[in-house]
Amino acid sequence: MGAAVSICFLLRDGAAGREVLLGRKKRGFGHGKVVGLGGHIEPGETAAQAAIRELFEEACVVLDPAAVQPGGSVDFRFPAKPEWDMDCRMFTCTAWTGEVCETEEIAPAWYRVDALPLEDMWQDADHWLPMVLAGTVADFLVEMAEDNETVARFAVLG
Repeated sequence: MGAAVSICFLLRDGAAGREVLLGRKKRGFGHGKVVGLGGHIEPGETAAQAAIRELFEEACVVLDPAAVQPGGSVDFRFPAKPEWDMDCRMFTCTAWTGEVCETEEIAPAWYRVDALPLEDMWQDADHWLPMVLAGTVADFLVEMAEDNETVARFAVLG
């Protein structure tokens, strides 16, 4: 069982098409990579509550709880470093208040859904992220290789 985490993808219609808010990690796990915004689920929180809190802490926006929609889950396994294992709940959201801002942890930016910065993300993102952003709600398994960078196994669980 990995750490319980929650991420939320803000979606909007931009001038060039559908956009998603991602962020470049400035410190900690995944430093330097572009990631979905989110973090650990605190004791007593639901996964959705954690996503709402994390988006406020990392990007200065207040999500409309009624607009936070389930996006499935990703079970991340790092056999060479099991302390990195994560059970990640995903959400999407299209309604929030406030202006996105940079924080000590993350530099958020909008990316076109059809032009994700996959070369700057964890290698597994191209396996599941396009499906989630297209509205697929599913549970995924990602097992990383010994280098903790490349994907050894990917599965759609349901």
